[in-house]
Amino acid sequence: MAQSRNTNSGSAPLQHIPVMLGEAVEGLAVKAGGRYLDGTFGRGGHARAVLSRLGPDGRLLLMDRDPQAIAAAKAAFADDPRVSIRHANFSSLAEWDETAAGLDGILLDLGVSSPQLDEAARGFSFMADAPLDMRMDTTQGESAAEFLARADEREIADVLWQFGEERHARRIARAIVADRDATPFTRTGQLAALIERVVGRREPGKHPATRSFQALRIRVNGELESLQRGLDAALERLKVGGRLSIISFHSLEDRAVKLFIRDHSGRTQGSRRGPPVAAAPARLAPVGKAQFPSDAEQSANPRSRSAVLRVAEKLA
Repeated sequence: MAQSRNTNSGSAPLQHIPVMLGEAVEGLAVKAGGRYLDGTFGRGGHARAVLSRLGPDGRLLLMDRDPQAIAAAKAAFADDPRVSIRHANFSSLAEWDETAAGLDGILLDLGVSSPQLDEAARGFSFMADAPLDMRMDTTQGESAAEFLARADEREIADVLWQFGEERHARRIARAIVADRDATPFTRTGQLAALIERVVGRREPGKHPATRSFQALRIRVNGELESLQRGLDAALERLKVGGRLSIISFHSLEDRAVKLFIRDHSGRTQGSRRGPPVAAAPARLAPVGKAQFPSDAEQSANPRSRSAVLRVAEKLA
């Protein structure tokens, strides 16, 4: 969900640029009277584009787990009779009565948003010292500081390796556990400084804490588990011919989306060492190949560089 930010010196609100806006909305093949869900509202860039294509009989359902995003959604769309808003993780979309009638399209813009990254107090970034929180939904769950205070060395190392592919996961985990009794890790700057001390600056252009911060964010928010549950729910709620349009920002997300589409496409599974395994009946068909931001978009919005868009259609 990464978006760029245009800063200004006045009191006007910051402007957020949605990633792959045209491609993601085109992937939905929006019908004027259709029913669509944006499961990751953010600040509403994709939602506005979908709404602009809906007629008076169309419906747009908005979800986000971030209370600030929901406040922004209500401020922008509460008076539009075509729009319904729900504060919840998109993984629970099938539990919302508004989705029971079926959906013509579902859009998911995964990961952390620029408003979350750029507000230091949220604790997602090591670029400014702030409380070590990292929760997308600040009303519930365990913060990154709380996780680091109670997890053992092996669990911390597993998280850093599994979700961040951090080569120095064990060394970082060992240092965290060794230091936390004397000085609990409560600030982003404190954790970033420890990681830099342990790892050093070995990757030009990348802060040594980048992978660890990503890993902790994914763990604290249960992002991969939410994605899997959300994909299952989306498949159940999509109408035949309905579209799934998903933007991911790192390889773990994109792999999950890619495999989900493949596993429901009716293709025979198997390996070269064993007999083929009969696949389940096809329920999804990929629409084209994976798409990536244009050179122009990457230049204008560096945070779009890692984005991957995949689109699939529900089959009978």
